[in-house]
Amino acid sequence: MRPHLHYYELASGVTAFSSTRHGGHSIGHYGELNVNAYCGDSLAHIAANRQLLAAELSVTEAHIVLPHQVHKTEWCRVTEEMMALSEAERAAALEGKDCVMTDCRQLCIGVSTADCIPVLLYDPAHHAAAAVHAGWRGTVERIVEKAVAAMSQCFGTHPSDLKAVIGPGISLKNFEVGQEVYDAFAQAGHPMELISKQYNKWHIDLPLSNRLQLEQSGVDPQQIMMSGICTFDAADNYFSARRLGIDSGRIYTGIILG
Repeated sequence: MRPHLHYYELASGVTAFSSTRHGGHSIGHYGELNVNAYCGDSLAHIAANRQLLAAELSVTEAHIVLPHQVHKTEWCRVTEEMMALSEAERAAALEGKDCVMTDCRQLCIGVSTADCIPVLLYDPAHHAAAAVHAGWRGTVERIVEKAVAAMSQCFGTHPSDLKAVIGPGISLKNFEVGQEVYDAFAQAGHPMELISKQYNKWHIDLPLSNRLQLEQSGVDPQQIMMSGICTFDAADNYFSARRLGIDSGRIYTGIILG
């Protein structure tokens, strides 16, 4: 058994990917490849899947970093010192974080999604990376802009040097929202004429909103890779909470610095 991963050609010496639903032990709406321990899956299946993923990526299982996300904008820098902590201490440090970043080699940092937008950032000048979970709340609060600023603070990153991946997430046509969600974006000053469209109800383009925020932060538009994968439409291959329900698996989108 081998995990099926969707790889991104981001840069030499860098492994970037999103997991699919295939090549693991989980069953039902968690099937097959779920490594997220916060969504109700069997702990035995999660452990087995993590072992498979570690073997596929040629890292140790302890070096697969996955924060407990809460749809906010807090971030965490993962260091060698942090990785030397106990498992419980590392989990505490990663609690409530929706963005992780590092310049450590042979360490897989990543975020979990199931319709939300995963964003990977790579700074080739400083060989540093970040993984960002941008749900609609995080997108409203401009988490990717804050991630770029945090990389500048931690590593001296220049936004114009960054390469970015916007991974699998729900598309405009499938992300129907209530008036309160539309109003939250509008009140936060987002360009609604670009990122929203009204059918019977409002729809929001989360991938585009995050792309525009990266561009606003100074990232070169030509250095932003869009996966173009809608999780709702591709629910046979990628987890989608709107299609499968909240009690289902999560996509893991990660990056490893070689």
